Order: sequence, then structure tokens, then C-alpha cells
Amino acid sequence: MAIILGVDPGSRLTGYGIIRQQGNQLIYLGSGCINAQGTAKAPLSLADKLRVIHDGISELITQFQPDEFAIEQVFMARNPDSALKLGQARGAAIVAAARAGLPVAEYAARLVKQAVVGTGGADKVQVQHMVMSMLKLQHRPQADAADALAVALCHAHTRTSKILQAQTLQAQPRGRG
Repeated sequence: MAIILGVDPGSRLTGYGIIRQQGNQLIYLGSGCINAQGTAKAPLSLADKLRVIHDGISELITQFQPDEFAIEQVFMARNPDSALKLGQARGAAIVAAARAGLPVAEYAARLVKQAVVGTGGADKVQVQHMVMSMLKLQHRPQADAADALAVALCHAHTRTSKILQAQTLQAQPRGRG
């Protein structure tokens, strides 16, 4: 059994999704978004946004006690400034996981979509639909939360594949060398 915290980083909204993997069963524990935007009257500085993300992830770790942490990798955005801010948001989340002693796994967005939808070019609506179906949810999660749940699901599938590979290697007879 493992509890997995998946994160879809963003400098304004950081999605999170928590699942429990028990054998082949995937159980939804929670999801949502950490809002690091501030308000229209009082927008947050970049430093404050990063603090909000770090503190939010730290709070989730305390609340759900995950065993593993998975996060989406940075993709090359058209705007270099956006890519830098995204990288900093990822860093804030990763530091929270590292401080809690969690192993950190990183996945490319195309790989996450491939694992959940079956195609790396899936759109957000397709990801939301498949996340709802795989976790038997009654309501469609927010787009960023669904993306984070997809990261957690991708990690769960990767864990299962690695465990099966290890078991297969152990079961193979050893040749004489």
C-alpha cells in the first residue's frame, strides 16, 4: 500500500491530488488547488507565491502522510518568463517533499497523459474524464486538480510496472557463469 501525492505545479494555481494504491486498486483520498494568486486588490509577490505553494504542500503532507511524491516536469513554454516561474513553483513544492523525506518522482506531461488517457496529446477535458472514470468520482475535479490526480495515477502505474519487473527478474532462473 502506498499513498501518493501528485502535483501539477503553477505559479498561480498548483493542483494536488492524493490517492492510495492498494495492489491494483486506486482509491481517491482528496484533491484541489493551492491558490497562490492573492486578490485583485492585493496580488502576491513571487516570493509570497512560492511560500504559499511550499506551505500548502507541507500542510498536505502533514494531513495525508503520503509515502511518495510525484510532480509534472517543466515543459518548454513559449514565454521564457512563464517557464522560469513554473520552475520556481515546482522547486517550492519539491523542497516541501524533500524536507518531509519523501522520494520525488518527475514525469513529463505527455507521459502522464499517455498513462491516463492513452495518448500524449490528450486535452484537459479528456484527462478530467479519465481521472473521474479511473477513480470512480461522482464530480469532475477542477482542471489543475485533475492534472495532479493524473500525475499520481501515472506514478502508481509506474510503481506497479517496476514492482512487476523486479518480481519477474527474481523469478527467473540464474544461469551458470
